[in-house]
Amino acid sequence: MTVQQQAPDASEALEVWIDQDLCTGDGICAQYAPEVFELDIDGLAYVKGPGDELLQDRGATTPVPVPLLTDVVDSAKECPGDCIHVRRISDKVEVYGPDAE
Repeated sequence: MTVQQQAPDASEALEVWIDQDLCTGDGICAQYAPEVFELDIDGLAYVKGPGDELLQDRGATTPVPVPLLTDVVDSAKECPGDCIHVRRISDKVEVYGPDAE
């Protein structure tokens, strides 16, 4: 019997990060969730911090606002580069993205 992974509920704190090495620059993420993602002048997507600043450090994470959870998850699912990672803050387990189980 296989165990299906349960989708995180809205009370579970999540964070998101982008692997720029895999980013194709399509901008789908910024279309789905412009409050969380932005394309920089280098043509790659980055996450934004709570103050709307672009976080350009490799592996930089930002919290996923609960009202934007669906948009962020859709971004991860639709990303052609499979570079968007959404994980629980509590244990760093990826729940959406290429490394999700």
